[in-house]
Amino acid sequence: MDHGTVGSAQSGRLLVEVRQEGSGAVVTPAGELDHHTADLLREPLEECLAKGCSRLVVDCSRLEFCDSTGLNVLLGARLKAEAAGGGVHLAGMQPVVARVFEITGADAVFSVHDTLEDALADETG
Repeated sequence: MDHGTVGSAQSGRLLVEVRQEGSGAVVTPAGELDHHTADLLREPLEECLAKGCSRLVVDCSRLEFCDSTGLNVLLGARLKAEAAGGGVHLAGMQPVVARVFEITGADAVFSVHDTLEDALADETG
């Protein structure tokens, strides 16, 4: 199912992989998404959007932590994707990450899926 890695970025605490998936992209952050690592996710998301990939699936299955800065990165990408006629889908969130989205209400503004496969099968945005 992997169509080749488009790019990746890494720090000691976060690795981000990006791959093309049809007309969109799958972005997989692994590790801790916080104030110190947020740009490692922001930059590939913005690059995907700049290349015309308005449908982004963020595979959160390897994301171990997300603070408000990380949440803001995802919210910003969602706004840009929706303005381009697409959207941001979140998949496979670990309970500790899902809790941040529940507490803040952000889970109500994203398309949230249990698995990456579910997110890829969803034809909306």
